[in-house]
Amino acid sequence: MRAVQNSQMQIGEVDVAQIKFDLKSRDDIPRILRGLQQVYMNAPLRKALFALLEKRIAPTVNKGTGRPGMAMWKILVCGVVRLDLNIDYDRLRELVNEHNTLRAMLGHGQFDETTYESQTLKDNLRLLTPELLDEMNQLIVNAGHVLVKKKAGEALRGRSDSFVVETNVHFPTDINVLWDAMRKVITLIAQLCEKYGKSDWRQHLYNLRHIKRLMRAAQNKKRAQARSEKQKEENTRRIVEAHQEYLAVAAQYLNKAQATLVALRQQGMTDADVCMLLEIEGFMQHALRQMDQIRRRVIEGETIPHDEKVFSIFEPHTEWISKGKAGVPVELGLRVAILEDQHQFILHHQVMEKQVDANVAVSIVSEAQKRFPLLAACSFDKGFHSPENQHALKDLLEQVTLPRKGKLSKQARSEEQSETFTKAKRAHSAVESAINALEVHGLDVCPDKGIDGFKRYVALAVVARNIHRIGDILWKREQAREQRKQRSAQNALLYQQAA
Repeated sequence: MRAVQNSQMQIGEVDVAQIKFDLKSRDDIPRILRGLQQVYMNAPLRKALFALLEKRIAPTVNKGTGRPGMAMWKILVCGVVRLDLNIDYDRLRELVNEHNTLRAMLGHGQFDETTYESQTLKDNLRLLTPELLDEMNQLIVNAGHVLVKKKAGEALRGRSDSFVVETNVHFPTDINVLWDAMRKVITLIAQLCEKYGKSDWRQHLYNLRHIKRLMRAAQNKKRAQARSEKQKEENTRRIVEAHQEYLAVAAQYLNKAQATLVALRQQGMTDADVCMLLEIEGFMQHALRQMDQIRRRVIEGETIPHDEKVFSIFEPHTEWISKGKAGVPVELGLRVAILEDQHQFILHHQVMEKQVDANVAVSIVSEAQKRFPLLAACSFDKGFHSPENQHALKDLLEQVTLPRKGKLSKQARSEEQSETFTKAKRAHSAVESAINALEVHGLDVCPDKGIDGFKRYVALAVVARNIHRIGDILWKREQAREQRKQRSAQNALLYQQAA
């Protein structure tokens, strides 16, 4: 049984619309909650959001039967707070259990002792899909446009850029990725053997230390420096020997693991353990691939093509990205393109898998126009340029600000020196503010697992950022209103004293 929001208020519970905030606070939490409060107080928006949540969260499950589940409004609040504060589930658990204002926003009264566990929060926040969050974002942005008093029919002017959201992985080398695979193979197969009473891997802790020592030895040999040719040849020989020993022991453990798996299959296993067995076989395939690449690179002197490399066995979607930034030689993650309008709301985003900026220029504009048909202009940087993009974007938009690369023709130079082009180009840099805000509020490193978790995390960050933007607008207005009241009171006092 799962409700959108509890319809019956409890003793001590405060209506969301009546929650008061300290306007002197400079923390992020009150502004986030003020944005959420506005979402709740906007009756048409609340009705549309609740209908969407009820329809899209677990659509095949009957929400009127079964044990009570976490209300959908609570899921949304927890998700927005987690992303906007850039916190983990442990801190989120502490806040939702102890922060009084946040608990009031969740619908818990003064005498309500309901608490949340970290796993409960994880399981419920995973119900928010990227597609659902994208539809919610459209509703929130439209409400934000009403809040900033955007005129009916007023064209939207966008600016688009991309940045890298890093995955939660260590710096990869072929030998430490092989260690990751071997560690998982040995650890998991030892657990199965212990469960089924087999003693094949009773020394698995020693096995792990053994193979890790060999991995460290191979690492240290590569760090040795030499000046003479003879010493360089000797170092190369030692490097090859260290890697050969590492590969030989890894192959030995893999053969032993394969024999153990055959014996376990013959013995018979539960369905859950068969799933673990398949997981072990997946890590074994990773290990075999890494062993092949190490052999080809170190022993045979071959250069491994970039497309064959895997930079994490736990987050295989991770890409090696070098954007040429000063002090940032490489980033490990995925590119994300965003499109922001002149009111600083993010209209659309796109996770770029195996793509560069020029591949998404047309698609991000066309998808944004499906959601916001009034989008009439957009600016980009040179990374999005291609002749095809120039022509396609001009068919979609009234004004395209896309600087060309290389030497310009007279027509192109005249176009890029025009007043409208120059003005839009100067305003384009404001998109970096949106990117910085996203990175500060969650999109620096994605802690969620898998490509689905990555896309959900990014989509929720965009929703959280737009809600935070609504909260900032209202916060500034209410601070200005409070300051006017104080000045009026001071002027009245002065007038009375003068009289």
